[in-house]
Amino acid sequence: MRISFERTGGFAGISKKTTVDTDTLPPNEAATLSCLVEAADLFKLPEQITSPNPQSDRFQYKLTVEDNGKQHTVTVSESALPGTLRPLIEWLQIIAQKR
Repeated sequence: MRISFERTGGFAGISKKTTVDTDTLPPNEAATLSCLVEAADLFKLPEQITSPNPQSDRFQYKLTVEDNGKQHTVTVSESALPGTLRPLIEWLQIIAQKR
C-alpha cells in the first residue's frame, strides 16, 4: 500500500507532503498504517469532504491511497474531518515531520 499525503493551508500557508509505502516501512509501522486505513474505510469516503461552515486558516488534507490495483483520493478540510479519518491524518503528520 502506498499513500501520498499533503497538508496545505493554515495560518502560515506552509505545505507539507510525504509519501509512505508499506513495503519500505518497518513491519510494525506498516501494520499500523494498514489498520488506520482500514478503520478510516478510506476507499468508501467521498473524494471531497467540505465543511458547511468554511473557516479561513484551517488545514486542507489530500490523501491518495494505492492498494491492490485500486486508487482513491480524498480531499478534506480540517473542520470537516471525520472522526474515523483523524487517527490516520495524525499518524501521517507525525511521519511527515520525521522526513
